[in-house]
Amino acid sequence: AGERTLLITTRRLAGVTVDPVTRRARVGAGVRWQQVVDAAAQHGLAPLVGSSPLVGVVGYTLGGGLSATMGRKHGWASDHVTALDIVTADGEARHVDAQNEAELFWAVRGAKSNLGVVTAIEFALFPVTRLHGGVLIFPGDHAESVLRAYAALTAQAPDELTSSIAFMRLPDLPVFPEPLRGTFTVHVRISFLGSAADADALLEPLRAAGPVVIDTVADLPYTDFALIYSDPEGPAPFAERTLSLPPLTGDLVERLIEGFGAQADVPATIVELRHLGGALRTTAAGAGAAGLRAAEFVLWVVTVGDPEQTRPAVLWTGELFATLEPWALAGKHLNFIGQEDLGAEAVRAAYPEATYHRLARVKATYDPANVFRLNHNILPSATD
Repeated sequence: AGERTLLITTRRLAGVTVDPVTRRARVGAGVRWQQVVDAAAQHGLAPLVGSSPLVGVVGYTLGGGLSATMGRKHGWASDHVTALDIVTADGEARHVDAQNEAELFWAVRGAKSNLGVVTAIEFALFPVTRLHGGVLIFPGDHAESVLRAYAALTAQAPDELTSSIAFMRLPDLPVFPEPLRGTFTVHVRISFLGSAADADALLEPLRAAGPVVIDTVADLPYTDFALIYSDPEGPAPFAERTLSLPPLTGDLVERLIEGFGAQADVPATIVELRHLGGALRTTAAGAGAAGLRAAEFVLWVVTVGDPEQTRPAVLWTGELFATLEPWALAGKHLNFIGQEDLGAEAVRAAYPEATYHRLARVKATYDPANVFRLNHNILPSATD
């Protein structure tokens, strides 16, 4: 409070270049995902994009970057960064990669805004032009059977299938589409890198789990990836919290149904499970500091509204997480960390212990005075 702070906007750093030979994109810090997807598509290539076309590339990637389209096939977006430009606390503009200031290069991909201002980022693209993707929407009163079918699907899913399930209790607000406002529905989001026939075979038990209100799963150009989640296009305030979970086996499924199934009284807007595993498990040479390598699911609870409106949901989420304690795994997906989890201990707990200590040492080297501290703050510690 009362601190002199500076907000830096990178909006005008808006350049995108695609090299079709090396299959890489270089983008400025103000670029959002749709711009990259469209530029790459002209060369038959695609990036590891998230669920929203409006999210900024740099923030998403420095937090790991959980791709909603092909994360399980190719892993964390941060692991596919080949270089980045960063202005550190001493005012130095640095170009870092695996050969130049390798420790800073490792740390930035997971430290988010703790080590400087990233002005440009370069990353790999993949030769993908189409997806078999979309959403299956079920009435909320079939939540249990749908979750059980989804648990079975994810237990056997090939790496080509990246998916999530969301329990949506949408308030009657214009930010949400007309037919879903004021209703409780269950959404299964599907992105499959394979044939329609293979997708249909995989999804058959899921489609039989309840009456499908909406089914948009179909062959689509990669440039239409936003149709899978249909994230809100307008800005809205929200609160969020996240937890990491193992595979959806019997007891855990029971607990989740009790927690936010049809009979539960849930003040949160969205309770979502994003499926990890596959290539998201691997820590290849050149990986950054981000990425949940041991969890099978990210649980993400989101409530739309200002702090006064979201307070009951935040309290409820804390109670839900307490009941899930027996299953909860270490670490958090850095892009889903909310205001409630910015304390020193919570930030430390978001990382594996060895990773946090290594990040604290890099912080001590490049930002010893903790200039970059209005974030999920990693405290500088040379001996930590």
